[in-house]
Amino acid sequence: MSSSQGSPFTSKFYRESIEDCFNKAQEVIESSYNKISQSIDQILLDSVLPRLPSLQFESANQQSSSLKSSTIPKEFIYPILINQITTELRQPINSIVQREVNKSEQKQTEVIQSLKQQVENQKEERKKEQRDYLEIINTKNSEIKQLNEKQIIEENYIQKIKQVQDSNKFTFELMEQNSIKVDNYCYAFAFNKDQSIVLAGCQKDIKVFENQQGKLNQVQLLSKHTNQVFTLNFMKKTNNFVSGSSDNSIIIWQVIANNQWNCQQILNGHSNWIFCLLLNNTDDLIISGSVDKTIKFWMKQNQWICQQTINDHAEQVYSLSLNEQQNKLISCSLDSQILIIEQSKLDKQWSVIQKIIVDQYGQRLCFINDNLFTFQPYCKDQMYIYEMDTNNKQYNKIKEIAVKCDSSYCDCLFPQQYRKSKCLLVNKNGKNVNLMRKKQNGDFIIQQSIQFGHQHIYGQLSDDGEYLITWDLGSKEIQIRKCKDQ
Repeated sequence: MSSSQGSPFTSKFYRESIEDCFNKAQEVIESSYNKISQSIDQILLDSVLPRLPSLQFESANQQSSSLKSSTIPKEFIYPILINQITTELRQPINSIVQREVNKSEQKQTEVIQSLKQQVENQKEERKKEQRDYLEIINTKNSEIKQLNEKQIIEENYIQKIKQVQDSNKFTFELMEQNSIKVDNYCYAFAFNKDQSIVLAGCQKDIKVFENQQGKLNQVQLLSKHTNQVFTLNFMKKTNNFVSGSSDNSIIIWQVIANNQWNCQQILNGHSNWIFCLLLNNTDDLIISGSVDKTIKFWMKQNQWICQQTINDHAEQVYSLSLNEQQNKLISCSLDSQILIIEQSKLDKQWSVIQKIIVDQYGQRLCFINDNLFTFQPYCKDQMYIYEMDTNNKQYNKIKEIAVKCDSSYCDCLFPQQYRKSKCLLVNKNGKNVNLMRKKQNGDFIIQQSIQFGHQHIYGQLSDDGEYLITWDLGSKEIQIRKCKDQ
């Protein structure tokens, strides 16, 4: 039998032996290198299977020997074959293992570096968060401090008002030595913001006085109007002032030197007497009411110009008042109407939102706060209180307060005024000037009624509520009264 053919027994024996050895080697390799990739198996196949033909025998003697070797136990052949295969595979396996180890170490290094970078990034983020938190905390602390300070101021102010409300009666005492004889009618007065300057509209002239603790010293005479001056108002931020007259004009007066003024601009828009003027808190709006039945809104740009006119009154307009927020205006007229006029937030235009019909027309009204105003019907012994309904935003009369009048005639000049710092309302009615204090429950109590001998009384209360200046036909004097608590 030639070596190329071989004995079936011999071929089978060696084939089985080789397969058993290969399987055994494979088990040894898998147990030794548990996590070696699939490529090792491919190397095993490439390394072992090509060598199978080399195990064939070339001569009969060798074939005979192979027959004899069938009696050799497998336990002897396995270690030899395993050792041979293991020896041949050691280097590629070690190379693969080393490569995998290097890859693993490199990956581990990359993972460590990535983790370190993440840790550093997290540290920086935490530091930034801490800085942001500290900034927020500091801002909040500052806001809290400001709120606390504001609250303390408000609480002190409320406490002061409460003390005023709960205090004993006050009285305005006449400073007789400071009275000034003036034969001509003085229809209008005004104090500047620190009460150092007093204006008096005496017929068509405006007299300017320095006020030194109630003593008046005239420093200038202004004679630009051609008829009686009916209303005077100082601006809030400067010593400029405005005047309205029965010559139908409004004049803007500008301070040019120490207690000296000149005419800056004349506003001509009304066709009849001007009874009332208002200035807003920012000095860029003048509101005027006239016998021509109109209310005009004058805006300051480069010059003062009339921006809007309200024509809803059917008779002459007597009095105007702005609320605390400066977005609502009330007016009263001979037509027995009270108009509630509101400014739009969008276009800043004013429009009538409510008309109140009263049983008796009045010449004086005044906002106490945004929700409350007072109204004095003509020569009645009651003053009306109106309050806004929070549901429908309409004002309704809620009570009547007893006041003194003592006359069937009353002049329309001498506006109603409220001084919040003293909870003090000045209400001229007939022959009386009623000085009233607002209580916490909303009631008004007359603290003093100054009775004059005539209905023609004109006057003004200073912004701080300390001085009351009047002129009356009975005395024909400019008189100064100072407030004193009893």
